[in-house]
Amino acid sequence: MSETEPRGLRRLGDVPVSQLRHVGEKRVAALATLGIENVFDLLTVYPRRYIDRTKRVDLSDLTVGEEAAVFGEVTKVSGRRTKNGKVMVEVTVSDDSGSFKVVFFNQAWRERQLSVGVAALFFAKVTDYKGQRQMTNPVVDVIIGASGDERDASRIGRVVAIYPASGKAGLTSWEMGGFIEESLRRAGPMLDPVPTSVRVDMDLVDRTTSFWGIHLPDDYADIAPARRRLVFDEFLRLQLLLALRRRRLEESSAGIRHPISDDDLDVGPGALSDPSSSLVRRFLVGHHFALTSSQRKVLGEIAKDLSSPLPMHRLLQGDVGSGKTVVALTALLASLDGGRQGALMAPTEVLAEQHLASLRKDLEGLTKPDSAVLGGERPLSIQLLTGRVRAKDRASVLGGLHDGSVDIVVGTHALLSDDVRFKALGVIVIDEQHRFGVEQRAALRDKGRERSDEAADPDLLVMTATPIPRTAAMVVFGDLDRSVLDEMPVGRLPITTYWAQSEDDVTSCWQRVRDEVAQGRRAYVICPLVEGSERVEATSAVQERTRLALEELRGLSVGLLHGQMKGPEKEDVMAQFRAGELDVLVATVVIEVGVDVPEASVIVIEDAWRFGLAQLHQLRGRVGRSDVQSYCYLLGTPPTPEGAIRLQALVDSNDGFALAEIDLDLRGEGTLLGTRQRGRSDLRLASLRRDEELLLAAQKVAAAMVASDGLSGEPEMVDELRLFIDDEEADYLFKS
Repeated sequence: MSETEPRGLRRLGDVPVSQLRHVGEKRVAALATLGIENVFDLLTVYPRRYIDRTKRVDLSDLTVGEEAAVFGEVTKVSGRRTKNGKVMVEVTVSDDSGSFKVVFFNQAWRERQLSVGVAALFFAKVTDYKGQRQMTNPVVDVIIGASGDERDASRIGRVVAIYPASGKAGLTSWEMGGFIEESLRRAGPMLDPVPTSVRVDMDLVDRTTSFWGIHLPDDYADIAPARRRLVFDEFLRLQLLLALRRRRLEESSAGIRHPISDDDLDVGPGALSDPSSSLVRRFLVGHHFALTSSQRKVLGEIAKDLSSPLPMHRLLQGDVGSGKTVVALTALLASLDGGRQGALMAPTEVLAEQHLASLRKDLEGLTKPDSAVLGGERPLSIQLLTGRVRAKDRASVLGGLHDGSVDIVVGTHALLSDDVRFKALGVIVIDEQHRFGVEQRAALRDKGRERSDEAADPDLLVMTATPIPRTAAMVVFGDLDRSVLDEMPVGRLPITTYWAQSEDDVTSCWQRVRDEVAQGRRAYVICPLVEGSERVEATSAVQERTRLALEELRGLSVGLLHGQMKGPEKEDVMAQFRAGELDVLVATVVIEVGVDVPEASVIVIEDAWRFGLAQLHQLRGRVGRSDVQSYCYLLGTPPTPEGAIRLQALVDSNDGFALAEIDLDLRGEGTLLGTRQRGRSDLRLASLRRDEELLLAAQKVAAAMVASDGLSGEPEMVDELRLFIDDEEADYLFKS
C-alpha cells in the first residue's frame, strides 16, 4: 500500500488482507471465516471494549467480586478433562507482587495460546475458589507472544483496544489488533468525502482521526469523538442511498392522479350519499364504525399522495386492531373511482383468502357504472388469485383483470407474475410484507407498470401491524413516507394479560377458557416454538391438542392448525372455528398474522418465553377484536432474566409501539435490520437507541446533498457509496 495520497474507503476495499506483512495463507483463510477479506473489512471490525493499562491492578491488590484488568506472565499451564467431560485449561499468572489462577472451560486452544512466557492482560470478575483468587473464562489480550515479540512496545501503559476473538478461527484479539494497526499505518491519511462545512457545523473529527481514535486511542478521551464521527458516516451512507432511491424514483416515475375529495373523507356512518356519490363516500357512509381521528389524519396524508402526479410510496403502521384495513380499502376504492383497478397482496394464501371474504363483506352493496351490463350498473368484482385457484377459475380472473371487469384482486405477491396483466392498475396494497427490502419494493413498482396496459406506476401502500420504533423505520423504510395509526376504534377494550406463574394461576387460565366458551366465545391455544423444524413443531401441536382434549379441556370441541397441513385443510379448520363448530383452536404461529375471528376472546400462549416480544404482541392481537373483554395468558417459566422482562413487559402494556422500543433495547438492531437489504450497509457501530440525534442529523444532511444535483458534484462520496451496493443498483442510482 502506498502512503502518499489520501485513500478513500473503496480503495481500501480493493486491498486484500494478504498484502499485510503477517497475514499468510492460513490467516487469510481464518479471516475469511469472519467475513474479513480486505483492509476495509478489517478497519470496520471495531473494538468491543478497551482496557486502560495505566490503571491495571497488581495481583496482590485483587479484590474478590470486582471486575479487574491484570497484567502478568504465564508461569504454568495445564489442560485436562473434568469428570463431566469438559475441557479445562488452568493457567498460573504471576507478576512482581504475587500470582493467581485463571481457568478456562471448553477452550482447549488456550493451552497453545498461553504458553509459559506469554505476557497478557486478563479481564474478568475475580472469584474465590477454595480460598484462592481466580478468574474464569476472562477476556485475554496477549501483549507479548511466546517468541517474545511485543505487539506494540509504545503502547505499554496506554489504552488497549480489545477485539472480538475467535477460538474457532484461531484468531486472538492481539493478532486482530496487530493487523488493524499495520493497516492504519500503511494506509496513511484517509480521503474525507463529508463536506468540510458539515464537519464544522456538527463538530466532527476528520476521518483519519476517527479511525485512529477508535482503534489506537492515546487516551480514553479520544474514543467518544472518533465513535461519533464513524456512527455519523454509517447513518449518512444509509440515508444518502435512500434519498437517491427516492430521487431516481421521482425522476423515472409515470404516476397517476386519482380523484379523491376531502369532503368524501370527512363523513361518517349515516351521512348523505346517493348512487352518484364516489365509492369512497358510499363506503365510509355505510361503514359500521366512525373513523378515528388517527384514521382521518392518515387518510388525509394518503389522499394527498393519491392526487399527486408522483406515485405514492407509503408505509402504514398501525397496532393490532387499529383499523388499517379500512384505510387500505379507502385507497383501493379511490383507484376504482378513477376508473382503475386495485390489488391487495398478502404473505400467505390463508390470509389472502381471509382478506377476500372480509373485502366482499365490507364492500357488499357497492356498485359501479358498466355499460356492458343490463341496467348500466354492476356490483364490484373482487376476485382471488393464488396458487390454489383452479385453472378454469384462474383463466377467468386473468381475463377479467385484462379487460377491466375485475375491480380488485386479492392474492400473494405472485399476483405480478408474467401471465397477469391489468387493464389499468392504480393502487397496490401489501399487507404484512414489511420484510420486503428496498429493492423488492422497487421491483414491485416496475412490475406494476409493466403488467398494466396503462403503463403507469401504481401507488403503493405497505401495511404492517408490527410496530417499529421511529428510528428503525427511518433506516428500514427510509424510502417510504410513513403514516401511523396510534388510536383504537371506539368500544375496543384493552386486552387483560396474565402471566400464569403458579399451579393455581394455570388452573385459573384453563377455567377462563371454559367460562368464555360457555358464553358462546372461542379460544386459541398457541403451542411453543420448537427447535428443529416445522415438522417437529407440528408433532408438538398434535400431541398438545390430544392432551388438552383429554385433560384440561375435556368435553370441549378442540381443533388443530399447524404449518404442515395443506391449504384446504387449514381453510376448513378456520371456517369451522369462525362458525363456532370448534370451541378451541390449538395452533402454531401460523395464526400470528391477520387471522380475524371477533368471537375469540381468550388466547393461551404456552412456553411464552420462547417467543420474541413483537411476536407475543402479534399473537395477543388475535383476540380483543370485538367490544367484549378479552384475555391473554402467558404460560411457562423463562430460563433467562431477559425472558422474564419480555413477559412482564407484555403484562404491563398493550401499546405495541412502547413494546417495540423495549424489544429494540433487548434484541439490539441486528435482528431488526437483518432483512433490510443486501449489501454491506449494516450498522456495525451505530445504535438506533443511543444515536438518534446523529441519525436525524444524517437524514437532513443527506436530503440537502441529494436535493440539488443528486451527488453529481460529490464524486468522492459517490465512489464510497459504490462500496456498499452492487453494480446493478449503482448503475440505477448514478446513471446521470
